[in-house]
Amino acid sequence: MTALTQAKPLSRRRFLTISAAAAGVAMSPALAMSPALALGKSAIQRWHGIALGAGAEIRLADTDRDHARKVFAAMEAEIRRLERVFSLYRTDSALAQLNREGRIVSPPPELVDLLATARSIHKTTSGAFDPSVQPLWDLYARTYAGGNRETDAALAPEDVDRVLQLTGFDKVQIAPERVAFERPGMALTLNGIAQGYMTDRISALLKNEGFTDILVNIGEIAASGNDPERPAGWEVLLAPGEVEQGRRIVLKDRAVATSALSGTTFDREARVSHILDPRTGRPARSGLAGASVVASSATVADGLSTAALVCGEQILAKALDGFAGAQAFLLRTDGSEAVLRAST
Repeated sequence: MTALTQAKPLSRRRFLTISAAAAGVAMSPALAMSPALALGKSAIQRWHGIALGAGAEIRLADTDRDHARKVFAAMEAEIRRLERVFSLYRTDSALAQLNREGRIVSPPPELVDLLATARSIHKTTSGAFDPSVQPLWDLYARTYAGGNRETDAALAPEDVDRVLQLTGFDKVQIAPERVAFERPGMALTLNGIAQGYMTDRISALLKNEGFTDILVNIGEIAASGNDPERPAGWEVLLAPGEVEQGRRIVLKDRAVATSALSGTTFDREARVSHILDPRTGRPARSGLAGASVVASSATVADGLSTAALVCGEQILAKALDGFAGAQAFLLRTDGSEAVLRAST
């Protein structure tokens, strides 16, 4: 069984998959039900759909078709609501309004909450995690449009330096009543953390509905309780990078997120990664090709896995210590692997 490991220019990173899903359960739109769910009572009921432009899945144990259909409809409605907060590409989202106008008054509480968490991870990783890199991302996307550039050397250094002046998460004012940029032309992307936040949100809502055995995959994975077929938890396949076989781990009441340099690339040759170093304005070169982080929340795991590719092993090791029980599975650019664990 292989995970999704083929790099494609300007496609979204996705190097983490549920091992059972990789066996042949295709993603389908909206509320389409899996064959098992269509039969009625099943050990696991599944929903497949789209969230923030990527495939998503929810698995619930010990419920019937009718109950699952109602619950999944409510969860899909919540996903759509959160997309109107975090989507970078919906013109009606709160994030799009912030980027367009440079400020947003009375922002959605979810936006303030996520930005506060992002700021905490920004500090913990010595600035490696920085949502304000969006102007840089736009510069690269424009430069490599059509795939007609081969390497990042094609970018003029003065252009990178100019756009770097529009970055800096410390220049973003975050308060419940207002979020604003200190400089015109700034913009945020939450693509390195919003999937984790939505995963946590849906998982929490399902727990409030009384479910105990849950797996939610909205770009990142949160697992609660047990897979009825594997009572020790939920088995997940990690494939951080261009490898045919990844590591298998069992999650129980934890979350995992994966980032890889080759997950999205700007050029046809897949040499110019979408993970940009906010300090240099260039694609990250930390010695890591991929990172999977396990933490108590998918939000934290998402942010740390993104930061890992920028900051490297030493800073990541210190950052993990701030999150009890966190661990990271790393793939280095030389092909070797490492595992880091929080000391607490």
